[in-house]
Amino acid sequence: MDGQSIGDAWHHVVGTQPDPPVWLVVATGAVALAAVLPAPLWRLSRAIVTIAHEGGHGLVALLTGRRLSGIRLHSDTSGLTVSSGKPTGPGMILTAAAGYLAPPLLGLGGAALLAAGHITALLWTAIVLLAGLLVMIRNAFGALSVLVTGAAFLLVSWYAGDQVQAAFAYLGVWFLLLAGVRPVVELQRKRRYGGAPDSDADQLARLTGVTAVLWVSLFLVTALASLLAGGSWLVGH
Repeated sequence: MDGQSIGDAWHHVVGTQPDPPVWLVVATGAVALAAVLPAPLWRLSRAIVTIAHEGGHGLVALLTGRRLSGIRLHSDTSGLTVSSGKPTGPGMILTAAAGYLAPPLLGLGGAALLAAGHITALLWTAIVLLAGLLVMIRNAFGALSVLVTGAAFLLVSWYAGDQVQAAFAYLGVWFLLLAGVRPVVELQRKRRYGGAPDSDADQLARLTGVTAVLWVSLFLVTALASLLAGGSWLVGH
């Protein structure tokens, strides 16, 4: 690839693309909702939320100076991020809080990019984040999950036309915004029946002395606020 081609590609990535038609924005939102609400589909699509959840733990661990040992993603859509460092303090608290906050906040950031017309930039941002996550994956299923997801973004961004790219990007952002809510509801349901004694919220309660219910409430308020704000950006720009 010559210098001019590289320059053209870079300008395409950082430039803006035309807004998709309203029907496409609405249709991708409906498809994303259909992937979140029915239990059979949710058992499959929840794996994407786990990638964002564990990626959030890992990224914040690095940003706060903790040593990230690795991330594992499992076929039952659970995951585990292992980091080392001071067992208490702001770094540990922020790392523990990042999991449930990551999907809706990533969706909100994606909605901001799409509202500004940066469709291709969003796709390549996702590719870079997934590539960084792949380096820290420590099991085969996790590596396969991240590779397949990253490959989908790469193929669409490289080969698909503008409208297909827009549909893929909007679908992904809608999914993160909508899917950010359900895991929090499921978490509190499990906690009510004693099924998640070591959940992120309970770990945060032990770290901070703030009751786990308040941490779950923070997760839920963040998810709902991100959905409201991000959804309004997607349909209103």
